[in-house]
Amino acid sequence: MLEDKKKKLLLILIITFSVLGISLTFYFYQVFFSPNVLLESEQSVTLKIPSNANYAYVSNELYERKIITDAVSFGFVAKTLGYQDLVKPGLYTIPPKMTNLELVRLLRSGKQTPVKLTFNNVRTKEDLAEKITANLEIDSTQFLTLLTDSVYIRKFDFDEETIMSMFIPNTYEVWWNTTPEALFDRMYREYGDFWTAERTQKAKDLGLQPKEVATLASIVQAESQKSDERPRIAGVYLNRLRLNMPLQADPTLVFALGDFSLKRVLNIHKETESPYNTYKYAGLPPGPINLPDINSLDAVLNAEDHKYLYFCAKEDFSGYHAFATSLAQHNANARRYQAALNKARIY
Repeated sequence: MLEDKKKKLLLILIITFSVLGISLTFYFYQVFFSPNVLLESEQSVTLKIPSNANYAYVSNELYERKIITDAVSFGFVAKTLGYQDLVKPGLYTIPPKMTNLELVRLLRSGKQTPVKLTFNNVRTKEDLAEKITANLEIDSTQFLTLLTDSVYIRKFDFDEETIMSMFIPNTYEVWWNTTPEALFDRMYREYGDFWTAERTQKAKDLGLQPKEVATLASIVQAESQKSDERPRIAGVYLNRLRLNMPLQADPTLVFALGDFSLKRVLNIHKETESPYNTYKYAGLPPGPINLPDINSLDAVLNAEDHKYLYFCAKEDFSGYHAFATSLAQHNANARRYQAALNKARIY
C-alpha cells in the first residue's frame, strides 16, 4: 500500500514537472521566436540610436514608438544575449513581424542602414554645413567649425578660401552617426576619386590647378543655369585669363557684397574693395563663390575653343547669353539687355 502511494506521488511529480517543463519551454519559445515587432503594421520603420545612448533609451524608444508590443519579453532576450551592455549607435531599419531574437540580433550586430547624403545649390560655408549634415547626427555647427578651422583644413592642402572646392556635389551613402572628422575624410577621398588622371591632365592643359578649375567653375555656374551653354562661357573666361584681361564677372561682385538678392549690378558695386572684385583685379578670385557641381567643373575642363571675349544675358530673359568677339558688338548686346531690364523695372 505504501509502495503504491510512493509510485502515485512520483507519477504526480513527474507529470507536474513535465507540464511545467512544457509550459516553460513554450514560454521561452514564445519569448524568443514569436513576432513582437510592428504587429499592426506592414511598413518598416527606422530607429536612430544616438552615440552614447544606453539600453534604457533603446528599450523606451522601442516601446514608446510601439515598435515592440511586449517590453518585458524583449528585455529578457536582450539580457540573455548580452545586448544591454553592447548598445551600438546608428540608424536601423526594422521590418514588421520580427521576433525578439531577430530584433536583438539586428541591433547587436550594428548593421546600420546607410543614409543618402546629397548637397547642391550651396553658396557659403554655412550653407554647406547645414545641407551636408541635414540628415545626420552631426550638428551643423560642429561641421562648420571644421570648415573654418585654418589649421585643420591645412592638412588636406586647402585654405579658408579654397576649402569649398574639396566638396564635390553628388549623392553619397554614409552612416547616420558618422563623426564630423570622418565625414571630412570621406569627402576628401571623394575629391581624390573625382580628380582622375584624365581630369587632372585636362586642367593642366588649360594651365590650371584643380582648385582653380573649381573657382572658375563656380563663376560659370553662377552665370548660367543652362548646362549646354556653360562650356562656351568657360571658353570666354579662359580667353580673358590668357590675355590677362579682368574677368569682370558680376557674380563675383555679388559674392563680395554678400547680397545674394541683388538682381542688377551697378557701376557703384564695381568699386567694391575685395579680392573677389573681378572688375578691379585681373585673374581668378581667391576661391570659389559657390559650390560648383560636376557639370560646371566638366564645363571648364571641356570648354569650347572659340574667340569670344564678351557675353551678356539675352534680352528675352531666356537664361541664355549673347556672345561677342568685339567690345562694340558686346556694347550693342548690353544695351538691348539693359533696355529690357528697365522695361521690366528691374533696377
